[in-house]
Amino acid sequence: MNTEELPMIIFTVLAQMSVGAFVVLGVVQVVAARRFGAAAVDKVTDPALYAIGPALVAGLAASMLHMNDVTNTLNVVRHLGTSWLSAEIVCGIAFAGLGFVFAAAQWFKWATPTWRRVLAAVTALVGIALVASMSMIYYTLVTVPAWHTWATPVQFFTTTFLLGTLAVGAALTGTVMWRTRHRTTADAHDAASAGATVPTTDLLASCLRGLGIAAVVLLGVEFLIIPLSITTLTATGGVAAESATVFTGAWFIARLTLVFAGAGLLAAFVLRYATTRTNPRTLAILTATAFVLVLASELIGRSLFYDSMTRIGM
Repeated sequence: MNTEELPMIIFTVLAQMSVGAFVVLGVVQVVAARRFGAAAVDKVTDPALYAIGPALVAGLAASMLHMNDVTNTLNVVRHLGTSWLSAEIVCGIAFAGLGFVFAAAQWFKWATPTWRRVLAAVTALVGIALVASMSMIYYTLVTVPAWHTWATPVQFFTTTFLLGTLAVGAALTGTVMWRTRHRTTADAHDAASAGATVPTTDLLASCLRGLGIAAVVLLGVEFLIIPLSITTLTATGGVAAESATVFTGAWFIARLTLVFAGAGLLAAFVLRYATTRTNPRTLAILTATAFVLVLASELIGRSLFYDSMTRIGM
């Protein structure tokens, strides 16, 4: 494990996960609202929205540890028009700020739903720009063959949406499980409360099926990217082939095993058990386990990514 680049490993993975979760959550809200209504969807998805901010802040805080002097950030921002690093910092701060405003707007129901949707769309676009600028920092380093390849931006965006999908799934099931456990006996026998429970469980099952399918597709993309990128580096020869040797050994096998177990097998379980009759606690355990396994896999993968930095020349 590359401990020297640990701050950047944490920052890039958490920031990408936050962007992916925000975008995926937005898609869930738009699609599910057509069937279940915006009010019912908000009750299930809003707690997941409020969890995105702390994850992003933790990633940004970790990135500050990579600088000897935090005030150097101000100098980096001065080169916004010519530096992808400057773009990354500005987009990261903007995404965090817009995300906070949107979360507050959802909490206090500021403005109209249309304006809140517009704010969410702008925030999502800024988040995508964050991931794009993040990937370009590494892609534009032509002296590092392992980074200057199509696989870098594709892998970054795959990580973004794979982790985001599983994070949203875990958050949704956790929310429903918590509310089910804290529902009183009186509420359980109350007709109105019982009527509200049915669409909630139906909504959860429907969302999990969609998220499970998305996770399987993204898993397939990741298993396609990894061997193709390694083959490309090996075929190039020289320093590029030397970089490819990093993607072997126990850590690499552990990465593949974890991502397969998490996003593959457990996503299949979610697809099978995601019904209105399934105990929310069972779904919560499955989705949370999938998320943790894939998160561990992506952290290992990002560590290997930094290990592959072999430069051409001095």
